[in-house]
Amino acid sequence: MEYIIGILILVSFFGLAFYAARGGNLMMGMLVMAILWTILPMLGNTFATNPEFIAANADRIQITWIQAFAKVFQSGPEGWGNVLVNVVFGAWFGRVLLETGIAATLIRKTTELGGDKPAVTCILLCIVTTAIFSSLFGAGAVVAIGVIVLPILMSLGIPKVLSVVSFMLSIGAGMFLNPVLFGQYTAFFLDAEGKTVYPYDQYVRWGGIALTVQLVFTICLVLFFMRKKKTVHPWAARRPMRQTIDFAPGRSLLTPFIPVFLLIAFKVPIIMGFLIGGFYALFVCGKLKDFRTACRTFNKDFFDGVVDTAPLVGFLLMVPMFNKAAELCIPYFNALLGNIIPHSTLFITIIFCVLAPLGLFRGPFTLYGCGAATLGILKGIGFSTTFLAPLMIASTTVMNVSCCITQSWIVWGISYAKVSTKDFLKISIVCGWIICIILQIITFVMFG
Repeated sequence: MEYIIGILILVSFFGLAFYAARGGNLMMGMLVMAILWTILPMLGNTFATNPEFIAANADRIQITWIQAFAKVFQSGPEGWGNVLVNVVFGAWFGRVLLETGIAATLIRKTTELGGDKPAVTCILLCIVTTAIFSSLFGAGAVVAIGVIVLPILMSLGIPKVLSVVSFMLSIGAGMFLNPVLFGQYTAFFLDAEGKTVYPYDQYVRWGGIALTVQLVFTICLVLFFMRKKKTVHPWAARRPMRQTIDFAPGRSLLTPFIPVFLLIAFKVPIIMGFLIGGFYALFVCGKLKDFRTACRTFNKDFFDGVVDTAPLVGFLLMVPMFNKAAELCIPYFNALLGNIIPHSTLFITIIFCVLAPLGLFRGPFTLYGCGAATLGILKGIGFSTTFLAPLMIASTTVMNVSCCITQSWIVWGISYAKVSTKDFLKISIVCGWIICIILQIITFVMFG
């Protein structure tokens, strides 16, 4: 019986992979999978007859149907509530950076610093973009920064496809330290009480290394493509023209780095860091002239920030349900795959290196696709969270967040610059593949 249930669970897994690759709604996909992965193991528990299987999984298969429903559909989403508030405050902080003009000023100052050397300007913009997106998050934020950065790059003669690829890789590099994105990843690593088993403190060292690897690779990519570039091709950007440019004060440009710095250096809670950084920006930019203005600004930025993250919240509330359901399937994963998949971190690392492109198109190596199922299988077999978390985060952040055309802001960038999808993928897949291999090797050396 356990083998039949295990096979049905695997079939549903591949069904999710196919559904995700076809661009299906992941929020609904996760909900359906949570239901299937609750019902299937509970049926298996009800009709289990193998004495060895029952003895080996006595604690797991004695759960009642009501207990299973409560575990999956009630405690799952409730447990993610702590993470959700971090996401909301991070979104507010991102809105403050945009509305005060701090992000735009950073980009323009960097362009002036680069002078008439396109490669140098491009590299500096990559570094600044990475720094900005270490705290900024959301498609709205990417568009707001992109309409400044992309026209600058293309007007300097940087090939359009290189401009888009380098910009997206830079965003992805910053995301490795982004507390908001990390907060979303923690939804996949919760204990039975809904508390994260993979805190930011434990992650930040590897995240900093990953950021450096992806940023350095992006810089090398720019230098490689621009090594023989001499001519400049004018490009007319479709960007709304402004009569005057209002620069944010110089001391406000430290704002994007405040939350992450406070968290890493002084262990200041991330929400406190967002509040300190946000109100510091509002104060030095003159947005807190009186109490009424401060209230109006705070309310508006908070509202806009919540709207920015709203599309993700529904999906991320379904993920804990799916994760809890995956725990019910562990006995059946072990029965079916326990003797097939080697319990070797080296083997898993090699698989993730060789098959890294499976992180594209919401595939089985991305947590924003059917990678949650892959994670459930590997956790069920017994691999540690310390090893699995960076393994999955690397392929998700590189292949899905930085390189995949199923990512909303990448679709926007391709459309905005009028780059063909084929040309973008020809470069981004190769780049993402190489970066993934480097990061998976580093993960094995550090945690394997």
